[in-house]
Amino acid sequence: MRKLKYRAENSPQAWLFLLPALIIIGIFNVLPLIKTFIMSMQKGTLNNLEFNGFKNFQVVLQDPKFHDAIGNTALFAFIVVPVGLIISMFIAITIFEKIKHKSLFETIFFIPYLTSVIAIGIVFRFLFNGEYGFINYLLSFINVGPINFLDDPSMSMTTLILFGIWSGLAFNIIILLSGLRTIDDNYYKVADMFGATKMEQFFKITLPQLIPTITFLLMMNFINAFKVYAQVFSLFNGKAGIANSATTGVFYIFNKFYVEYRYGQGMAAAVILFALILLFTLIQNYVLKRISK
Repeated sequence: MRKLKYRAENSPQAWLFLLPALIIIGIFNVLPLIKTFIMSMQKGTLNNLEFNGFKNFQVVLQDPKFHDAIGNTALFAFIVVPVGLIISMFIAITIFEKIKHKSLFETIFFIPYLTSVIAIGIVFRFLFNGEYGFINYLLSFINVGPINFLDDPSMSMTTLILFGIWSGLAFNIIILLSGLRTIDDNYYKVADMFGATKMEQFFKITLPQLIPTITFLLMMNFINAFKVYAQVFSLFNGKAGIANSATTGVFYIFNKFYVEYRYGQGMAAAVILFALILLFTLIQNYVLKRISK
């Protein structure tokens, strides 16, 4: 007698329960994505668009501003994500192992994550100010500066990267603390019995056990870093730094769409950025899976 096997995707009731979520995802996620692909091959005004083939992609790919935007985005992502993750790991382990009242410190570190990036960016504008900023005040104690963080084009990306690292710490720390709690204490007790140092315990026990958590954080952080926009907007008062020195991929798309009114080119840039993020995410997942094995 053939044994029947339950499969959720073959159950009408399962699809019925999923229907509201699928409708919302379809309207707010899938349709805009399809519309973006369609508009990337059109030109004209929003109420009079016409087919333009792949010319928008040619224009965008040959635009030096787009090259600068992608270069700045890659620089931001490949510095902010690893540096932010290392600092977060150090803080999370310190809180987990050496500090009492962990829940209090978790709350303190999580507060910035609940605050708007725009609001934090405004505060950082004062902190980074070249004349009266608190950071220059601190640097004066070691005879450095003053540094014009906001109005010097050569410092724009450095300022943005510093802000990006800080703004990503809260989320990373909370997730890493959750990962640390899942590690069985018996591993460390056995390691102590055999005289393993704290450094050996970190590389032989803690780090391997946190691979799934780190994989998740790397994927989320890189995707968010490639889509960086709010940090630029808030830090440089709605601009991309002096002479667009801190322009990023999303900021380039915004300018094409809302400033230059070249909707097709803006959407072509969005499609290219989407393809780059997708390609990098697939490569990253493949490499991390190979490492975890």
